Amino acid sequence: MTDQASQDDKIAETPFGKRRVKLRACIVERKHHVRSLLCEAIEEQGFIPHACATLDDLDASLCADFPDLIVINISMNGLPVPHILNLLASRSSTGTVLLVGPPHAPAVRAARELGHELALNLLPVLATPFSDCDLHASVAALVPADPPPPPVDVAEALGAGWLELWYQPKIDARSLSLGGAEALVRMRHPNWGIVPPAHFIPDKGDPHFRALSDFVIGRVFQDWRYLVAKSGSIHMSINLPLAFFTDANAIDDLRLRFPDHPAFDGLTVEVDGSEVVRNLPLALEAAQRLRFHNIGFSLDDVGTEWPALAALDEFPFAEIKLDRQFVDGSSSARLKRSVCRRIVELARSRGIRTVAEGVETRDDFIAMHGIGVDFIQGFLFGKPMTTRKFARNSRQRPTFVPVA
Repeated sequence: MTDQASQDDKIAETPFGKRRVKLRACIVERKHHVRSLLCEAIEEQGFIPHACATLDDLDASLCADFPDLIVINISMNGLPVPHILNLLASRSSTGTVLLVGPPHAPAVRAARELGHELALNLLPVLATPFSDCDLHASVAALVPADPPPPPVDVAEALGAGWLELWYQPKIDARSLSLGGAEALVRMRHPNWGIVPPAHFIPDKGDPHFRALSDFVIGRVFQDWRYLVAKSGSIHMSINLPLAFFTDANAIDDLRLRFPDHPAFDGLTVEVDGSEVVRNLPLALEAAQRLRFHNIGFSLDDVGTEWPALAALDEFPFAEIKLDRQFVDGSSSARLKRSVCRRIVELARSRGIRTVAEGVETRDDFIAMHGIGVDFIQGFLFGKPMTTRKFARNSRQRPTFVPVA
């Protein structure tokens, strides 16, 4: 055996070498908008989706990709379902089949009967309309508990075009209307699917951190232009390291990239509160300069740092975000609730807004609403989502309601 062959074998045996880590899903649907919706929904369940608009597309996918899950949407004007099922049988597909449609419709019942006759591996029908919870219940058993991917070189991710921004809504605590969105970076890896930032965000001192910050700035304005055309203007927040502002030209460069659009109302830059406390002179200078360009400086993840912030004579900041570790469970933990209340009182005394992060339960929402938080952010009102999904949701839900 050659050295190269031996090396290939070793790679194939590793958890994250050439072996596919995330399961593949093939979405079979003629209509583009339905394919897109199904792909988004399946991706959120941990699959890497691939769309097939024709039988030829499906045939090619079965030959080349061996999908683990085949999702077939049954509709009046869709692809002929008997042809799809017979093609799966003729190709000896080992993938699991998920039929999507009204379970009592004659076409759905006929498809199930044919699938059983062809000895295909069928899941129970996913009834339409379905929720994320319904889809999760249908496919959860197929998704193995794989270990997380190893750290990825951010330069590789940038060069390969794997990075994108997802958006989580900020909800007005009183009106429950959309009050803004925070941009959160994600990696769409060809083998691992959607990867959270913990596995590719470089250390603050890494030379690639500036390149990542430049990507975030460029993409957020690109996405803002898309959102304003699809669903109206939305105030954006981005995360930057405090070290970004050590460059004397950083703020001017940021301002020059603003969209030239009458609806653009500025930007909020979120910086970790502990970084700010460690380097107050730089943070204060940056916040003062940013204000003149309609850029708000937000103190992110503020918890035990609040006494140091309360001692400041000048306070050029625009927002304080309460650390999720004090928000989560605050409804039943008096000490957490007390810290949150002190932070809100500090913000109110300085005339700035507050955001509670990590709100996942109704009880915690009620607790945060009770102490006077201005905005709510958390899974109770919406997880981070792609730009398209965010545009669609903000069009459909002018008033946000808890999702759990």
